[in-house]
Amino acid sequence: MDQRPIAVFDSGLGGLTVVRSLRERLPAEDIVYFGDTARVPYGTKTPDTVMRFSREISAFLMRMNPKCIVAACNTASAVCLPRLGEDVPVPMVGVVTPGAASAVETTRPGDLVAVIGTEATIASNAYRNAIHAIDSTRSVVQVACPLFVPIVEEGVYASDPIVRMAVDRYLAPLRRLKPTAVLLGCTHYPMIRTAIAEYLGASVALIDSGDATADEVGDTLRRSGALSDLASAGSLHCYVSDHPRRFQTVGSHFLGSSIPDVVRVCSEELARGADALSSRPRASA
Repeated sequence: MDQRPIAVFDSGLGGLTVVRSLRERLPAEDIVYFGDTARVPYGTKTPDTVMRFSREISAFLMRMNPKCIVAACNTASAVCLPRLGEDVPVPMVGVVTPGAASAVETTRPGDLVAVIGTEATIASNAYRNAIHAIDSTRSVVQVACPLFVPIVEEGVYASDPIVRMAVDRYLAPLRRLKPTAVLLGCTHYPMIRTAIAEYLGASVALIDSGDATADEVGDTLRRSGALSDLASAGSLHCYVSDHPRRFQTVGSHFLGSSIPDVVRVCSEELARGADALSSRPRASA
């Protein structure tokens, strides 16, 4: 058994929804989380910028001696994997492939699957390609919803009129198409799931890629004999690039429980360690 932590990163708070799923499924695991709160959102940035940020964070997390790294950010998963995984010397799990697999499992051949996400995620076509790699019979429509992340990062959730206005602005064309399922292609979106579900109607299945990702992490660790064998609950340590106290307050809503400690890591410190990442030998999964 392996007592090293699972490392998780996201552009900000959204990845805590994945952490919540991990804690439900793998309660004995220690988790280290990094939220890039100084540079959120990633969804409107160029692929080169997202790759640079993700490399910096991965290098920082490797200092924690993790047994795997979870790219809980859909934008980073879509833009940076598998190239980033080739540089990281431990198994890396993203959210795109597990989410796409869940979408296929939830629907039937010929069904229309909708993907909503950030501009970068949608532009990458990562979800469309991943769904079609599993089953090309699924029709896929994609919608970018760039305001959802900053709204959620401000602590504004499903019942607020601002959320309902944004949902109507982005999803009105989607509602007319009547998809069988909508894949929430951003870890922030579960925080406004209720508003999305009410707008689209009960007949549309909403798929949270975070749950599927947590299952994939468990399978990955199980295959390599790397699950923790501790009887007690695992710990959670959080790091951010800005506003620790705000992360602590707003993040508790994402996590569903209080966050005991948050440490700030400046962007300059992150940048210093990134160059050494690709020089590490890759460990076997």
